Amino acid sequence: MRKPRKQKPEVKHDVNLVNLIQDFGSEDKCRAYLEEVRWPDGPHCPRCQSKSVSQVEDRNQYDCNACRYQFSVTSGTVMHDTHLPLWKWFLAAYLMIESKKGMSANQIKRTIEVSYKTAWYLCHRIRAAMATAEACTEPLQGVLEADETFVGGKAYGMGHGYTGNKATVAGVAERGGRIRLNVIPDRTREALHAFLDQHTDKDAIDALYTDELKSYGGFIDSHETVIHSLMEWVRGNVHTNSIENVWSLLKRAIIGAYHKVSHKHLDRYLDELEFRFGGRNNPRLFRDTIAQLVTAQAMPYETLIGD
Repeated sequence: MRKPRKQKPEVKHDVNLVNLIQDFGSEDKCRAYLEEVRWPDGPHCPRCQSKSVSQVEDRNQYDCNACRYQFSVTSGTVMHDTHLPLWKWFLAAYLMIESKKGMSANQIKRTIEVSYKTAWYLCHRIRAAMATAEACTEPLQGVLEADETFVGGKAYGMGHGYTGNKATVAGVAERGGRIRLNVIPDRTREALHAFLDQHTDKDAIDALYTDELKSYGGFIDSHETVIHSLMEWVRGNVHTNSIENVWSLLKRAIIGAYHKVSHKHLDRYLDELEFRFGGRNNPRLFRDTIAQLVTAQAMPYETLIGD
C-alpha cells in the first residue's frame, strides 16, 4: 500500500489580504509603516545622512537641518516621484509575492484600477527592487542542481526542435533553498561555467547535479549527472527535480499569467521568480518586500524602456 505523502508545515505569513486592508487602508498608515521599515532608528537625510531633521507636517516631508535637503520616505527609492497612492503600491507588491506563478500587469491594472502603462511600470519597479535583495545576490552553496531551458513561442514551419526564436535560460538551485536564473547567450561550456561562477561559491559546493549535457563538465570535481536520454531521472540522491520544478513554475507563469514575455525584459521576470521562490518559507516576506521598495534605487521610465 502506498504511503500518503508527507505534508509540509504551512508557513504563516505576516500579512494576508484581510489584514492588509485593515492595517494599510490609508496613506498615513502606509507612510508610517514605510518610515518604520526604512528608518528603524528614526529618519535621517538620504543625502548627507544627518539625523538632525525637522518634519514638514503639511507636506509629509522632512527638512535636513545640516544640508537643507527636503525629502520624504520615498525619496531616492523605486517609489520616488510616484503619483500612485501608497496603498496601491502595497497591494500590488502583495499580489506579486502571493501569486505563486506571478500576476500580469493586465490583472494588476484591473485590480487596483490604473492604466496598463502605469501597472506595467509599477510591476517592473517592484521587480527591480526584488532583484537587489541580499538573498538574491549571495552565492549559492551546498548541494546544487543546474539545468537550462528555452523560453519563447512556437515557430511555425521550422520543424521540431527549432530554437532560433527562443531565449536560453540557465538555472541553479540549492536543495531546499534559493535559486538563480539568468538569460544566457547559448548552452556552451563557456556560457554555463560563467553563469555558475557568477552565482555559486565554488569552495562551498558539496555536490553539483545536472543532466548529461557535456557543457557542465569540469566545473567542479563533485559533479554527477542523470542521463535523461536513457530515461534515468533519479539515481539515489542524484537528480535535477528541484530545478525542473522551477522551470514548471516559469512556463506556467508565462503561459497562464503573462501569456507572453519579451526577451528584453525576461531577466526581470526571472528576478521576480527568484525572490518569490526564495522567500516561499519566509513568514515576513511582505515586510521584506516593502523593505526592498524603500532601499532600492529609483528606476526612471526612460531607463526601463531604454536599450
